[in-house]
Amino acid sequence: MIIIDQRSRTPIFEQIKEQIINLINIGELNPHDKLPSIRQLASDLELNVNTVKRAFQELETERVTYSLPGKGVFVSENAVANQIVLENAEAELTRILASSKAKGVSLDRVIALAKTIYEKGDNDD
Repeated sequence: MIIIDQRSRTPIFEQIKEQIINLINIGELNPHDKLPSIRQLASDLELNVNTVKRAFQELETERVTYSLPGKGVFVSENAVANQIVLENAEAELTRILASSKAKGVSLDRVIALAKTIYEKGDNDD
């Protein structure tokens, strides 16, 4: 389900978030599906509970998930077309593109790299 790359420059909580969002987008997780508990996922991934908790808190803040006290964390009804997730992705992409331009990366190179990464489905740094 979720695989953590310890060598990635992407923080572990972000890797968890991105992978859960991806599982929703590809239909592995559907609206109202229950996610594993924070403790269970932390144990399964051999991570600190606080790392998983941060990922889950951000997913809830972005309305990708919702929690029911005593019952668990579930996928939101509108998680796939979540505007907050899309806006955050666009803001991150804008920041990266502005930085790339400032460092002299050509538009052609950006387009070629984006196409390669997008088609490959690669999210490594």
